[in-house]
Amino acid sequence: MDWTQIITAFLSVGLIGAVLGAVLAYASKVFHVEVDPKVEKIAEILPQANCGACGYPGCSKYAEEIVVNGVDVTLCTPGGQDVIDKIASIMGVEATAGKAMVAYCACQGSKENAKDRFEYYGPKNCSDAAFISGGQKTCDYGCLGFGECVEACAFGAMYMDEKTGLPVVIDEKCVGCGACVKACPKDVMKMMPKDSKVYLACNSKAKGKEVMDACKVGCIGCKICTTPKVTPSGALKMEGDLPVINFDIEDALVNAKFKCPKSCFIDKGDTEKTPEQVAKEKADWKAIEAEKTAAVKKAALAKAAAAKAAKEAAANS
Repeated sequence: MDWTQIITAFLSVGLIGAVLGAVLAYASKVFHVEVDPKVEKIAEILPQANCGACGYPGCSKYAEEIVVNGVDVTLCTPGGQDVIDKIASIMGVEATAGKAMVAYCACQGSKENAKDRFEYYGPKNCSDAAFISGGQKTCDYGCLGFGECVEACAFGAMYMDEKTGLPVVIDEKCVGCGACVKACPKDVMKMMPKDSKVYLACNSKAKGKEVMDACKVGCIGCKICTTPKVTPSGALKMEGDLPVINFDIEDALVNAKFKCPKSCFIDKGDTEKTPEQVAKEKADWKAIEAEKTAAVKKAALAKAAAAKAAKEAAANS
């Protein structure tokens, strides 16, 4: 064994390593970019969920954008007002969080309610299934039921209901980041204000007959819910063949909920009631509506009688 060659090789590698190390050290000083201490402070305050709700790829990037480019400090929905207050304090500004939002599933196309066009044997995720003729569901707009939205939720605020095959949102845990909305290839997951109770649980933009052929509880676009008599507030407007709720207009949407022939409106408050209480609420509503109808009819008859009497009086004078 030639020890001279081994030692020479060892020293050569060591020398090369030392030279390269010196070059890297010099380069790190030449190309060093000063990081504003505010960026690090804000990054520490952010929840590090990296959910993308702010519109940036991660909390660190959002912190940098706030400091460097003056981006709005209220974009971190998971952090809420507490995080916003701390960031605003660092930046020397005042800010208030927007209306708290939660996700909801705009579909009732459960295994019982919605038909399948074919048996799907591919990868069990919604994006892959959607590539095969839009998915196995007869409804082109319904939930495919593979839970990609649940996987996208970083806060454990969703789960798949084994009975229905649909995602369920846990309002108390949902931070309104919108990750599930971005993950859904069928645009079934949507957002609504946390303090709102009623939402439309249908996403189909198809015509009535097509909807009825695909799903037992799909919206048929009858427009009853959007009429001034049912929703005088204007909180419901038709967009194509589907009503859309304007959550900025305060309306309990009780009339729309009970008038809908397909029961497309879901009241989250009903989950806290017994079936008997829900049935009684509907019966009470029907009774009040009957009284209103009777009163209108009575007023119309009285008006007609008065007009007839006036006409007869004029004829006899």
